[in-house]
Amino acid sequence: MYQLFTDTDTDITPQVAEEYGYKLISMPYSEKLGEEVFPYVDFEEFDYHAFYDKLRGGVLPKTHALSPVKYVETFEPTLKEGKDVLYVHFSAAMSGTFNALNLAMQELAEKYPDRKIHLIDTKAITILSYNIVCEIGDLAKKGATIEEIKEWADREIDKFAVYFYADDLKFFGRSGRVSNFSANMGNLLGIRPILTMTSEGVMCSVAKARGKKATVEKMLEYVRTLQEDIKEHRVIVGHSDALEQAKEIERLLKAEYGEDLPVEIVVVNPTAGSHCGPETVGISFHAKHR
Repeated sequence: MYQLFTDTDTDITPQVAEEYGYKLISMPYSEKLGEEVFPYVDFEEFDYHAFYDKLRGGVLPKTHALSPVKYVETFEPTLKEGKDVLYVHFSAAMSGTFNALNLAMQELAEKYPDRKIHLIDTKAITILSYNIVCEIGDLAKKGATIEEIKEWADREIDKFAVYFYADDLKFFGRSGRVSNFSANMGNLLGIRPILTMTSEGVMCSVAKARGKKATVEKMLEYVRTLQEDIKEHRVIVGHSDALEQAKEIERLLKAEYGEDLPVEIVVVNPTAGSHCGPETVGISFHAKHR
């Protein structure tokens, strides 16, 4: 017996979490000093347009790691029930929150020596994590054991890829993902870096393009070159309040691979969106490799 967990940095909403049987860990952010907000969990539906409009207006939210106490409070009820935990999480290389998780796991291992907390690192964030979390959810719904899911993860996680761009580089500049000089110059020249997630679970720039149309075409080239069994898996198009651009990418993908291509459009969660800013768009798909 086990209970699935995931976190909101994987772009999972409460509705999708319930569909797959996940318990959802909410990763906090604050819009104002001392004001903490938990995305999704405190709201029936995340008003992404209002959130990203605040960013356009100059708000720069802060993201926060969870405490060991919060992790203990999250997992302990499941362990008390006599179930193991299977936590499918965003990249451990991207946050200090996993130091707190390790401390919580040590405490819980002493209190519940017969129970186990299993971790699966998607080595990703947002839509790439979402893609993997949904695949694992499918396996769990079919009755897969923890061992079978972990074997799948060892084999398949590095075969899901993502490529994305940010419309306004100042947000990456403020968060330290790119230098402020590069961000300012990129905005002035209309140059957008195309980013990906590596097999080490870190974000890196792999190409640059000038103008939105050329940037989208470059991302589609990566799909074209790397895709493997693309129609046998979800293709996720993610956006941070850029729905029309996401729909256009969906149209281009279906024009190339067929109307039956299983495309899902997903909104980028606010903790990740605080770093990438509004009008970021990306594609996640099953690939030969990352």
